[in-house]
Amino acid sequence: MLREFKEFIQRGNVIDLAVGVIIGGAFTNIVNSLVNNLINPLLGLFIGKIDLSNLVFKAGGATFKYGEFINTVINFLIIAFIVFLLVKAVNKVMRHNEQQQPAGPSAEDYLKEIRDLLKEKSN
Repeated sequence: MLREFKEFIQRGNVIDLAVGVIIGGAFTNIVNSLVNNLINPLLGLFIGKIDLSNLVFKAGGATFKYGEFINTVINFLIIAFIVFLLVKAVNKVMRHNEQQQPAGPSAEDYLKEIRDLLKEKSN
């Protein structure tokens, strides 16, 4: 079982996934900083408050922190947009690489060549 685990962990996709999770965690901190330190103050200028995270609505004994929710939505939209841009760039590179590679002979071409060789041998 230890050998199987070692083979599993050494696969390229598992290591790539681990790197992606680590980079994603670090990237989340950058986006949080961007939202909290740059975007929120900018939005705060328009709505009259500097810190959106302090926006609350109290009803009875419940406190609704809708400012925190707005921060989270902004974080999500930024991350989703950046992931969209990354996927778009990767797809563009992949299409470019596919177009540059010369197309090899198809299976039909090989079959025609075999057929022609067999005809030559029988004559």
